[in-house]
Amino acid sequence: MTDLTIKNAQLMGYQYPVDIHIKDGHIANIDVVEDDITDNESDKKSKTSKNVYDAKGNFVCSGFFESHIHLDKACILDRCSVQEGTLQEAVEETGKAKENFTETDVFERAAKVIEMAIKKGTVGLRTFVETDEKTELRSFEAIKKAQDKYAFAIDIEICAFAQSGLTTKPKTHELLQQALEQGADLIGGCPYKDENPDQHIEMIFDIAEQFDVDVDFHLDFDLDPQGSSIPKVVEETIKRGYQGRVSIGHVTKLSAMDKMKRGEMAGLLKQAGITLIVLPATDIYINGSNYESLIPRGTVNANQFAELGINTAISSNNILNAFTPYGDASLVRMANMYANIAQLSTDDELTDTFDMITKNAAKLLAVKSDIIVGAPATLVVLEAKSAVEAIRTNAQALAGFKNGKQTFNNQAAEIYFE
Repeated sequence: MTDLTIKNAQLMGYQYPVDIHIKDGHIANIDVVEDDITDNESDKKSKTSKNVYDAKGNFVCSGFFESHIHLDKACILDRCSVQEGTLQEAVEETGKAKENFTETDVFERAAKVIEMAIKKGTVGLRTFVETDEKTELRSFEAIKKAQDKYAFAIDIEICAFAQSGLTTKPKTHELLQQALEQGADLIGGCPYKDENPDQHIEMIFDIAEQFDVDVDFHLDFDLDPQGSSIPKVVEETIKRGYQGRVSIGHVTKLSAMDKMKRGEMAGLLKQAGITLIVLPATDIYINGSNYESLIPRGTVNANQFAELGINTAISSNNILNAFTPYGDASLVRMANMYANIAQLSTDDELTDTFDMITKNAAKLLAVKSDIIVGAPATLVVLEAKSAVEAIRTNAQALAGFKNGKQTFNNQAAEIYFE
């Protein structure tokens, strides 16, 4: 007997709805329910079980994966004075706010966003946590506690992050190592905020090699097509045998390059097996704030890179702070926003976009996300009939399951006719 059956579910690749039978936290069987069969044997079994969730023909996927977010800096908009909407202002205002971060404060704000994310169907995320002289390890300790508290619903990966420079800050170097010694999963750097970007990249890789962890860079966050750090990151990736272990976020310079130069950079990324993460909410908010007309989008068309075989993902970056004064942790909304900015229209393009918040991001986080027999029963029900419809309509996440146990429920809205 199964522990749970999710009946009448629409899965990608299936013409008819299916019943997903779950046992011991894994998918035990998937039975097709043809539309002209009203009471087949699978349905009879489901009806006799107490543990049945009726998906009512809605689309079921493996859940969403937030590949680039800052939980430690979330929900501080009320502590910041946002007037210009520039990167410099965001850095300065956030820097002031960080001085008053406490472990309890960070935990409470992070928990708020994590709960948003869970209810929007996110089952895994990578969060950057700043470890420097202002916060030391307070934010890191807070996120570790959140990681434990919410493990029943979401897997959280912690990236020890050098936001404000590294080459002249030995304290940050020491704290990054301490965080990795105490359980951080990977290391992140921000070369464009350092006096020596190339040395910053080298030092981040040095620490990564020391602890044998992956690397994630904030990179090229401006609209000047010159001076990209991609070649240096690619050089270090290949030299150190880190192909497939490096990711880069923002990279808005790419959107300002001509087609030939962008193609050259794409070739380098593919050669090094580097994942490209696009952050539309922040990228479009920050970039172009000094333009008075024909304001640039400042967001990379990730589909063009995906077509070349580069792993691409879409993520939220920030929620309710000076970098992004909006947000609800919905990756469906983020994908919809990206699709509008990139002017996507075809079903194939939107299917690729859906992959960027599901299987592509899961690949980056080293999580298997296929819905097949034997796989972990981590699933999300969306109020749509397909992945494409989910993106086009900003579909509501109706329910989620992790390892066969339900983690949230969002009652579908009803209309009461007279």
